[in-house]
Amino acid sequence: NIHLSDTTFKDSTLWLFLLQTDKLDPSRDTVFFRDGVRRIDFVLSYVDDKDGEKKQERRRAFEANLEKRGLELETEDKSDSKDQKTYFLKIHAPRDVLATYADVLKIKVPFKKSDIPQSQDVALEWLTQPFRLPGNIMHPEPDYFTYHFDKTKTDFFLIGDKDTFFPPSTRNRIVFYILSRCAYYKEGQKDREKTGIKRLLSNGTYTAAFPLHDCRYWKKGRNAEERYNLYKHWARFLCFYKEQPLNLIKKYYGEKIGIYFAWLGFYTEMLFLAAVVGLICFIYGVLSYDDNITSKEICDPKIGGSIMMCPLCDKNCTFWRLDSTCLSSWQSHLFDNEATVFFAMFMGIWVTLFLEFWKRRQARLEYEWDLVDFEEEQQELQTRPEFEIKCTNRRLNKITQEMEPYLPLHTRCARYCLSGATVTFWISLILACITGVIAYRLAVYASFASIIGNHKGESGNHKNKTLLVGGLITPQLATSVTASCINFVIIMILNFFYEKVAIWITDMEIPKTHLEYENRLITKMFMFQFVNYYSSCFYVAFFKGKFVGYPGNYTYMFGKWKKFRNEECDPGGCLIELTTQLLIVMAGKQLWGNIQEALLPLMRNWWSSRKGRHNPENHYSRWEQDHVLQNFSQLGLFYEYLEMVIQFGFITLFVASFPLAPLLALFNNILEIRVDAWKFTTQFRRPVASKARNIGAWQEILNSVAILSVVTNAFIMAFTSDMIPRMVYLYAYSNSTSMKGYINSSLSEYRIPIRPQNMTEDNWFRHFNTTCRYRDYRHPPGHKNEYTHTMQFWHILAAKMAFIIIMEHVVFVVKFFIAWMIPDVPSDVKARIKRERYLIQEHLHNYEVERLKLQLSASFITEPQTSETSLTPDKHEVLSECL
Repeated sequence: NIHLSDTTFKDSTLWLFLLQTDKLDPSRDTVFFRDGVRRIDFVLSYVDDKDGEKKQERRRAFEANLEKRGLELETEDKSDSKDQKTYFLKIHAPRDVLATYADVLKIKVPFKKSDIPQSQDVALEWLTQPFRLPGNIMHPEPDYFTYHFDKTKTDFFLIGDKDTFFPPSTRNRIVFYILSRCAYYKEGQKDREKTGIKRLLSNGTYTAAFPLHDCRYWKKGRNAEERYNLYKHWARFLCFYKEQPLNLIKKYYGEKIGIYFAWLGFYTEMLFLAAVVGLICFIYGVLSYDDNITSKEICDPKIGGSIMMCPLCDKNCTFWRLDSTCLSSWQSHLFDNEATVFFAMFMGIWVTLFLEFWKRRQARLEYEWDLVDFEEEQQELQTRPEFEIKCTNRRLNKITQEMEPYLPLHTRCARYCLSGATVTFWISLILACITGVIAYRLAVYASFASIIGNHKGESGNHKNKTLLVGGLITPQLATSVTASCINFVIIMILNFFYEKVAIWITDMEIPKTHLEYENRLITKMFMFQFVNYYSSCFYVAFFKGKFVGYPGNYTYMFGKWKKFRNEECDPGGCLIELTTQLLIVMAGKQLWGNIQEALLPLMRNWWSSRKGRHNPENHYSRWEQDHVLQNFSQLGLFYEYLEMVIQFGFITLFVASFPLAPLLALFNNILEIRVDAWKFTTQFRRPVASKARNIGAWQEILNSVAILSVVTNAFIMAFTSDMIPRMVYLYAYSNSTSMKGYINSSLSEYRIPIRPQNMTEDNWFRHFNTTCRYRDYRHPPGHKNEYTHTMQFWHILAAKMAFIIIMEHVVFVVKFFIAWMIPDVPSDVKARIKRERYLIQEHLHNYEVERLKLQLSASFITEPQTSETSLTPDKHEVLSECL
C-alpha cells in the first residue's frame, strides 16, 4: 500500500517505480538474515580492486576474529547487488554476545515498571492540543525503573521476549564496540595498529560500515515503523508547528542525537520570547519615527542644509552638507532609540533564563533517558581505540590495578606545543585578514567619499539626481556593505581550511577518551570561529570612529605617509554600520548553511532520480538502499552545535545593535529543525547509537558567551550608540528640556587655513565660510584651549562609564539572583531519582536473599541428614539473618 495522504505522485514514472519497488522480493527488503529469524545488526561493504589480495587477507583475518568473539556473519555476493561490484557482509549478534557486552558496557535495562504517577492534565490544555503529537509517538514505550545489566542475574530483570529485549539501537552500539576493538592480524602475530573497523575503512579494506534503517521512510516495514513515524510526524516541514517526538528520536538514533534535538527545540522555543520583545522594540522605533528631533534637524534645509562638514578624506574630497545624511539618520533611529537600552538589559536576563531552564530540562531528560551518572561510569572509562593503538607505553592504573596505555609527559608536551602554535598561527592569520579588510575600508572609504562627496557638491540640472544618490548612499554605508561582503567571503574560505587543520591537530594530540577528543576539538574550533566571525563586528563596535583625531591632526592607521585616515562615523553614530555588518554576516551564514543542508541534497536527489531511479532494474535490497545514503560522521553533531552556538553569539553579543536578530534566528531554527530531521530520516545512513547526558563542553561555552554579552552590550550602548550623548545633552545642556539644538552641540568647528586645491576661488567664497564642522566635542578656533576637549566631552565620558558600571551590575545581580532562585534539578526529578535508587537497593537485597534461600535449601536436600541437630550453628545463623 502506498500512502497517498503523505506523498503526491505527479510523475507517472515515479508512480510506476514505486509500484515495482513494492513488488521487490520480501527476502531482500528486510533487516533479517536469509533465515528470516536472525536480525541484521550491522553491515559492512567492500569491492574487489587492484590491491585485492592484501585487503582480502585483512578481511579474512578480521571476519575470523569476529566469529571468535561470537558474532554471526552472512555474505551477499556482488552478483546480487545492483552495481555487480559490491559485496555486503551482514553481522548478527546472538543473545549471549549481547548479554556479555551489555554487562561490560553497563547498559541499563528495566527491572520494574514505574509506579510513579504521570503528570496530571493541566487547565487549558486544549489550547496546546494542535501542537501535540499522538501519545504512541511521544511515548513509544512504557516507563520503567532500570539498573545496569548483569549477566549473572538475568532473572532479576524484566525480560519478556529475549530476541527483542535489547532494542536495535543498543544492538548496533554493542556490535560497533566489538568492531572498533577487533584485530585483523592472524593468530600468533602482534601488530597493535592492525585493530578496528576505522582503520579498515581508512585503508579501503571496507568501503562502508553502518547499521540498517528499520524500513523505508515512506512506507511501514514488517513489525518496523519507527523511521516511517519519524518522517511522517517529525521530518516533514508541514509539521513545523508540532512538538518533537524526543523519546522516539532517542529510541531510534540514541541519546546523543536526542539531546541535540531537545536542546535545539528548547532554544527555538525560548527564542520566541526574545523575538517578540525585539520586534516590539523595532516597532517602537518605527512609531517614534516622526518624534525624532535629531533626524529632523539633520534633514531640515535651514539647519542641516546650512551646516558645512569638513572633507571626509585628504585628497579629492570636498566639503559637504549635513542634510545629505538625512536618510542614514532616520535608519539609525530605527535601532538606536530609548527601547534599545531596555532590550539590551532584557537580553542579558533572557540568556540567563534560557540557560537555567535548559539545565532543568536537561536534568529531566537525564532521568527519563537513564543517563544519571553516565559519564563517570561509562564514557570516561571507555578508551578510544586510536589511543590504545598509538600508545605503546604501559603503566599500572592505581584504581583498577591493571596495565593500561599512556602517553609520556614529554611526548604530550611536544604535541600540545605544536597544537598551540598551529592554533595561534591560524588566529593570527584571521587577524591579518581583518587588518587587510580594514585597510580596504580605509582606501575605499576615501574613494567613496570623493565620488559621493563630489556628487553632493554638484549643482545645476543634475542637482536633484545627485542629492538622491547622496541621500541613499553615504560613504560609511557604501564602505560598510562592501567590506562586510568581502569579510563574509574570507570567513567562509578560512572556515573551510581550518576545519581540516583542527581535526588533524586534535588527532595528533591523541586524546584518551571520546569525550576528551570532542572537548578539545570544540575548544579549538570555537576559538577560531569566535575570532573569525566576530572580529569584524568588534572592530565596528569598539574601534571605528573612536581614534579619528580632528582636522589638521588626523590619526592614520599605517602612519601619515600612507594617507589612510581612520574611518569616521556618521553624525548619527556607528550603530547603523554595526547593524549592517551583523545583518550581512549573520544572514549570509544562515543562508549559506541552509543552501548546503537542504538545497544541495535536493538537487543531488533530483539528479540521481533522472539518472537511474526510474530504471525498473533499480530494485534495492534493504542494505543497498542504505548503502547509497550519505554517511553520518562522528563529527556530524559537532558542526550542528557549532552552527547554533555561533548564531547564539550573534543574537547575544551584539543584539543591542539589531533587535530583529532573534526573529531572524527564530525563523532559521524553525527551518533548521525540520531540515536536520529530514536529513537524518531520508539522507543519512542510520548512525550508530551513542549516549550523552548533556551537551558537553558547549554548555560552558554558552555560559561564557552569556557573561561576555552583558559586557559587550553595555559598551555598545555606551560607546557605539548615540544614546548617552543625547541623554547628557537633554538633562544637562538643553535650554528647553528637548533635543532641539543637539546636532549643533555635537559638532565642533575648525578654521580652514587655505582654500582647497580642488575648488575654484569663486566656489570657495560663494559657498563657504572660513570654518567647517566635524563630529567631536572640542573648543572652537580662537578659544584659549582651541581644539582641546570641552567639559561636555568629559561629562559624556563620565556618563558612559557610569552607565556601563550600572548596567553591568544590575544585569549581573539579576542574573545571579535568577540562577540562585531556579534550581538546576526539579524537585520531582530529585524525588524520582531517590526513589529509584531506593527501589534498586531493595529489589537487589530481596533478590539476593531469595537466591541464598534457594542455595541453602538445595544444600539441605543434597546433604545427608544424620540427626536433628545436623544444622550447624553457622547455618542457623546465616538462615536467620536471611529471614
